[in-house]
Amino acid sequence: MNFAEYLDERLFLISARAPFPYQQSGGFTWFDNIEMVTPEPKMFTESYEKVTRFIEDVKNGYPINPAKVFLCGFSMGAILSFAVGLTHADAVAGIIANSGYIPEEAPLKLDWDSVRGKPFFISHGLYDPVIPFSFGRRASELLREAQADVCYREYEMGHQIGEENLNDIMQWLTKHLDKGSSPHGQSMGQ
Repeated sequence: MNFAEYLDERLFLISARAPFPYQQSGGFTWFDNIEMVTPEPKMFTESYEKVTRFIEDVKNGYPINPAKVFLCGFSMGAILSFAVGLTHADAVAGIIANSGYIPEEAPLKLDWDSVRGKPFFISHGLYDPVIPFSFGRRASELLREAQADVCYREYEMGHQIGEENLNDIMQWLTKHLDKGSSPHGQSMGQ
């Protein structure tokens, strides 16, 4: 499925590729897991640092409004998006996290106070065999407790992003772009 065809025409999409080769599929990964919810610390930290630098490089290198950067991630990209949102909340306008979890076991100091009022769109497949939907629910609960502006959705699907999910993301993103926005919104994906 082509993500770009669902995007609001005001968006400038920039996608980051994970830095580590993934031997099993020939693709790339952001980090290995020690256990399901425990990212390997060295790889996670390196990826986290690359993502935070990437955001700053994008803000400095592209003709975008730095106050309108939304970070979007799927699976490990969602985990890193949560990490950035909970450590550098001022770096992004909002977070879209699909089929991930908040990396509570990662070597980071999460700043729960910084996300008060910050918009988060969280989605998860009810039949996800990779990251159970309970992790998405937990992320939603933790962020609501921190008084973030949370939109949580579950879908009849596995570890994927489906058409209904994309439509909901775009409606949510359009709503946030329209809130006192300039005509040029941005989105970055992982």
